[in-house]
Amino acid sequence: MPNLTRRQFSAAVVAACGLASLKLRAMQTAARQTGLRDVFKDDFLMGTALGGGGLAQGTSPLLELVAREYNAITPTNMMKWGPIEPREGEWQWEMPDRFVAWGEAHGMRVVGHNLVWHSQVPSWLFVDADKQPIGKDALIARLESHIRTLVGRYKGRIHIWDVVNEAIEDDDKGWRQSPWTRIIGPEFMERAFRVAHETDPKATLLYNDYNEHNPGKRAFLVGVLKDYRKRKVPIHGVGFQGHVGLDYPDLAEYEKSIEAIAGLGLPIHVTELDIDVLPRATRSTSADVSATAASSESLDPWKAGLPPEIDERLTARYRQFFELFLKHRKHVARVTTWGTFDGESWKNNFPVRGRTNYPLLFDRDLKPKAAYAGVVALK
Repeated sequence: MPNLTRRQFSAAVVAACGLASLKLRAMQTAARQTGLRDVFKDDFLMGTALGGGGLAQGTSPLLELVAREYNAITPTNMMKWGPIEPREGEWQWEMPDRFVAWGEAHGMRVVGHNLVWHSQVPSWLFVDADKQPIGKDALIARLESHIRTLVGRYKGRIHIWDVVNEAIEDDDKGWRQSPWTRIIGPEFMERAFRVAHETDPKATLLYNDYNEHNPGKRAFLVGVLKDYRKRKVPIHGVGFQGHVGLDYPDLAEYEKSIEAIAGLGLPIHVTELDIDVLPRATRSTSADVSATAASSESLDPWKAGLPPEIDERLTARYRQFFELFLKHRKHVARVTTWGTFDGESWKNNFPVRGRTNYPLLFDRDLKPKAAYAGVVALK
């Protein structure tokens, strides 16, 4: 028998095992109280995103699972501008405070998500008292006040911030023409990073986006980051959201983006990883998948459970991404999944509501899936 590396041997084992064996291995790993955080402790942080539902209960099977498996947590919605400051100067601190306190109590690296985004904002943000479009100086004042208040409240307690979210278009289109860009100009992003750093100089500050594998988007982002590094804008890493599928993106392009960012001396945080297994749909697709039997079957084909052949593809795809993260472990600081188990994933409702998706490492009963065992087997 030829000599094999540990990774080659693990791959051979996975190839030889069926899904049942992988699922058994996953449950055995969980039963030993050995979580993903332990498996990858020498490589990168392992994180997940938490909503307010579980935290409101104080304890739950979900929270027990998160405490065992992960060492980093990100809030899904509670710190976005709309939910946390729905009316100017009126802050909703209860759930964010619980989130941070829970993370501290369980030794987590706590991530703040997010400070500046064009989406999920309150209706008052981009208008003045007369409901007219707000001016540049007034919007800058709101941006700075929001960041100082939010970052200041959790100074020294939130370790990582997604400072600006999704400010760049795909392809080679450049800056997203959001109200931030139209009213303030692209400098809104630099100002956000500088104010966040002034407020908490020890926090790690990230730019977070999706589709960085897109060559045009990658080139524009690298140009922005080179300029920021030259002018000492306090940016400390880039978030790759990681909303991917069974057959997209091209892993070679994804790796080129990791290498491009790493080449600037910036770490990569995989911030919102999930793998969509359902047929591709667009925002224009009807939200009512039950309108006809044909549309329901075509867009939501696996209501009763994931077929073994798709489960195998999901496991293989997770392994491909984790192999890539491990290959670049010197530059990948964190891997966070967007949600913990399939039942809570946003992919059940986006871009078409009411579908049954299976994008995460734990199933609807909080049990580890074959994909879980597949990534564990890489170590």
